Parts: sequence; C-alpha cells; structure tokens
Amino acid sequence: MLYAVGMKPLIGINMDVEAGPPAKASLQNLYIQAVQKAGGIALAIPPMPDEDLKELVARLDGLMLIGGRDYSPSRYGEETCPKVELVEASREDFDFRLINMTLKDSAMPILGICAGAQLLNIALGGTLIQDIGSECPDSSIDHSLPPGKTLQDFAEGFMRHSVNIFPDSLLSKLYPKQLTVPTSHHQAIRDVGRGLKVTANADDQIIEALELDSRPFTIGVQWHPERDYTGNQNLFEEFIKACKTKNATQACAGKVS
Repeated sequence: MLYAVGMKPLIGINMDVEAGPPAKASLQNLYIQAVQKAGGIALAIPPMPDEDLKELVARLDGLMLIGGRDYSPSRYGEETCPKVELVEASREDFDFRLINMTLKDSAMPILGICAGAQLLNIALGGTLIQDIGSECPDSSIDHSLPPGKTLQDFAEGFMRHSVNIFPDSLLSKLYPKQLTVPTSHHQAIRDVGRGLKVTANADDQIIEALELDSRPFTIGVQWHPERDYTGNQNLFEEFIKACKTKNATQACAGKVS
C-alpha cells in the first residue's frame, strides 16, 4: 500500500476474547465510533501469530488499547489476589506481544484506555494495585461499581468521579485542571513503568493517567473516554492528529507496505 498525503490514519484496536467454545473476539462499538468521529479509520485486531502481527503493525498509524478484565499479576512478579478477574489467556498473550512490538516503532502513537493503560505500564516494568478496595481501604471514591449497585442505577449508564490533571503534561493542554470522567476499574497503577510519568490522579491519589515523553503521543488513561466522547473529544482528536503525522511521514518517505 502506498501512503498518500491526506489519507485517514489507520488505527488498530485490540479486542476482547471469550474462550468459548466457540471462542469469540469482540469490540465495543464506542471505541470504533470514537476513532471515526475524530477522523481515523478503526481496525479491530484479533489475536494472531507474530508473523502476521508484524506485517499488520507496519501498516498501522496508531494503536488504541481497550479496557477489559485483569492481566495476570505474574506479569509483574506478584501472586494473584482473590479479587482479580483474569482476562482470557489468549488475549493476554496477544496483548503483550502487540504492545511490545508496537513500542519498538518509536513513531507509533498509542492511546491506552483503562486496562490498556495498565498494559502499557506493565509492559514497561510497572506494577498494579490488584484491588483498590482491598489495598486502599481509606479511599472514599468509587472507582468501580459499589456493592449492590448496577449501571442501571446511574442516569448515564456509567459512574463518574473527579480527576485532577497535572501541569506540564500533554493532557493539561487538552483538559481543564479538574474534570469528571466515566470510571470502571478496580485495579490501578502502583509502581510506574520505565520512562512513564504520572499526569493525572483522583482525589484519593489513585493514578489516573500516564504519559511517555520519549515517544509521540503515548498516553494511558484509567478512565473510559469513549463513554463520553464530547467530554474527551480533544483527547481523541489529538491522538488522531499524531497518527496523521505518522501517516504523512510515511507518505513523504514513499513507504510501501
């Protein structure tokens, strides 16, 4: 494929996996819609062998990593606590192969959402709080559904809490100092991975965003921006803008893939 200036950037999105039988790979439409609204073309990526993945990554202009269940704590050297709900094994294996391969492309923008932010952190040597409720009992913020509640109890169909954006970050150029965000996570960043810096937190000091300055637009947010596109439009548009820059660079180089 010969890249041409002005082409929409191609954004790969990993998928959730259910073991079956039969096994199923799926993707919530809100992720796709967010990419489309911001000006990109969304491409759902199911698990695949490395030889196919290498060819696909070479064609991508950006990568979005979605939310989901928990990655195995063995990935960061810990035993699994009872509150952990493990992601399906084939997805975990693929997600780590995908992020590791993508990180080798220094020009590839990455947006990690919820578990996607945690994946980025683990891949760079960081660790997680396995369960906020168990390990942070003094927190007064509901990061995930409290006991006895369902999403139907919330007018928007999801919960929110406040997030504080740090100065001297890319996020500070996209958001006000404080905002409310859609939230659904019982885990969080503990030790920050190599090169990453914390750029947002909640009032209980739980880390809510990470950035990697050594790469163009490499951001992980713990909240779910796809559930409130209007409130997070700047984030998605800045992501797609960075992906267009990669696309244009490939066009100028006359890249064929």
